[in-house]
Amino acid sequence: MKSYLRSFATRDAARQIVRMGIIGFINTFNYFVFFNILRQLGVSLFWSVTLAFAAATFISYVLNRRWTFALSGSAGGLNETANFYLVNLVAWGVTIVIVTGADALWGPLGILGENLASGVAALVILLPKFASYRDIVFRKALSEHAKSAPAADPGEPPLTSELS
Repeated sequence: MKSYLRSFATRDAARQIVRMGIIGFINTFNYFVFFNILRQLGVSLFWSVTLAFAAATFISYVLNRRWTFALSGSAGGLNETANFYLVNLVAWGVTIVIVTGADALWGPLGILGENLASGVAALVILLPKFASYRDIVFRKALSEHAKSAPAADPGEPPLTSELS
């Protein structure tokens, strides 16, 4: 377990977390744009969250695959894509629970409250999503990429250590 937790403290992991955070910021912005447009059009809270989350997830997959984890070429296939959407389906569920839970707990939140609840949800799901992307979704592609890459710094544990 210690080795696994240490795998988050490598230069590669730090770079990936920063990049995922930047993508997360971009996607959160996209999510809010979609969400607020849908709410202004009178779409229900549930469907606004759902549709905005789906759009942001598509953008997230492309950006995380190519930039965060530096995997070039075509998508990783059905299994990788399905895992990505499965991870994000769980994240969507957490987001729905937080946003609708806040609305139920504190009454109708209004657009500012709904946006704040969505922001809280984005923070809550960030690290679990990173771990899931790295260790589940892109694991095979990262492993193949590591085999073809030059040797890593011997002071850092490999990205996939203790994960096999």
